[in-house]
Amino acid sequence: MIGKIAGVIDYKGLDHVLIDVRGVGYVVYCSDRVMATLPPVGEAIALYTDLLVREDLLQLFGFATLVEKEWHRLLTGVQGIGPKASLSILGALGPEGVSRAIALGDTAAIGRAKGIGPKTAQRVVLELKNKAPSVMAMSGQQAALPAGDDVIEAEAAKPRRRAAPPKQNLAQPEALSALANLGYGPSDAAGAVAQALEADPDLDTGALIKAALKLLAPKG
Repeated sequence: MIGKIAGVIDYKGLDHVLIDVRGVGYVVYCSDRVMATLPPVGEAIALYTDLLVREDLLQLFGFATLVEKEWHRLLTGVQGIGPKASLSILGALGPEGVSRAIALGDTAAIGRAKGIGPKTAQRVVLELKNKAPSVMAMSGQQAALPAGDDVIEAEAAKPRRRAAPPKQNLAQPEALSALANLGYGPSDAAGAVAQALEADPDLDTGALIKAALKLLAPKG
């Protein structure tokens, strides 16, 4: 299993990039969002990858973060969502946008991705809503890079240049844990935390928990 590729960009297409790793070229398919962040041809790059294996096909898909890679893995487990549809959703919303949309049950947001109809969007939300809390918790953690045989490293003459990771709110996993300890279900907690962060992305842990509790309080 190839979990990460690091090398030099040889060529950039519309939906894929050719990465030279010690003289071997790897074609890696990426979402529109990731393609837009890639450095120019000739520059060093590192991407997390997922390998699709079929009888007549081997394809690599690339991601800027482990959160994005995890959503790709979960999305492609939903009936009707193949790798290209997953990249379409991730390209339209980004990994954090996917987390919010699924946690909040926002099928309209998922449906805005190219090639995703209303029924498919609804299936995505229904099947993955309970998965959102664990993926959202990943967003607030420093993910360890793959090691050993899962990593293909390039010997670059100059330092590697990587895109800066998206800003993460470290209070998110702590707030989810606190709400779980208070007895709230994973889906309800994730939805409230996502909604609170959507209103104010810079909330600290205490403020985030209070805001989420207000959203979870019975109405009326």
